Amino acid sequence: MQKNIIDLNKVRTVPLCKRPSKVSKSDFAKTLKKPVSFRDFFKAMPDILSGKNLRNLVELILDARKKDKPVICAFGAHVLKCGLGPMLIDLAKRGIITAFATNGASTVHDFELAYSGFTSEDVAARLKDGSFGMTRETGEFLNSAAKTAQKNRAGLGYTIGSEIEKQKLPNRSLSILASAFRLKLPITVHVAIGTDIIYQHPQCDGAAWGYASYQDFLLFTENVSKLGSGGVFLNFGSAVIMPEIFLKALTITRNLGHKTFNFTTANFDMIRQYRPLTNIVSRPTKDGGQGYDFTGHHEIMLPLLYAALVNGR
Repeated sequence: MQKNIIDLNKVRTVPLCKRPSKVSKSDFAKTLKKPVSFRDFFKAMPDILSGKNLRNLVELILDARKKDKPVICAFGAHVLKCGLGPMLIDLAKRGIITAFATNGASTVHDFELAYSGFTSEDVAARLKDGSFGMTRETGEFLNSAAKTAQKNRAGLGYTIGSEIEKQKLPNRSLSILASAFRLKLPITVHVAIGTDIIYQHPQCDGAAWGYASYQDFLLFTENVSKLGSGGVFLNFGSAVIMPEIFLKALTITRNLGHKTFNFTTANFDMIRQYRPLTNIVSRPTKDGGQGYDFTGHHEIMLPLLYAALVNGR
């Protein structure tokens, strides 16, 4: 017969009512009756995990604007391709978003939407004959804007937005760049040379792109310096460029003595990835503040946040 078998008769138990629990029925989702308002829907979501986090984020964004603290929205090009530009523009018009930052690819889709009302080509189909990315108007307009920015010692975001507005492109109301220009809000463009179709064109001047994008990096850093004590930084869909840019800008502000602590960050993307989780959600808020991470399709998650913010408290 085996010896030294553990004796479960000596195990101590605790009453369920006295055990700390992370989930309570008071946090559960609520059922709805027709007609359903957005307020009813939002309140009906479970006050658990991401449901609770989203409510908290909405409150923190509204509190930031009440205290006149910045809400910076960074986004990747896929957000524009999902048709979400009008919502971001409207949040800026309402004074909720105070600054934008994006990557080079967004300038392509922003211009094409303003110029023609459509964008996004079939890469696989057009790669075969080398015609991918060779759209004439896109290359000519954006490369010209980059040269204009360098000549005027200005940034890309301001210059492209002003050129879209100046040339009265027929669908310029869809342009976040032009809208930011009209609203006099900062919008910065952070490029990686060689990653976008504009560098394939004969008009391209790499020095112009580099100069103008660096001016935007300096402006972006100035915007980040104001986040401390209640500001909010949102990132939609930029998995590499904006997380890296944000971290470098943040360290400059702290190096220069700005109190860029105790702010809120939130990352929204379709999948969880290293850089946004580390460089936006975790590291920047380690010494004060709160970081949130939400996973889901942009065309669902951004409208949800938009509606919550427009609805208010």
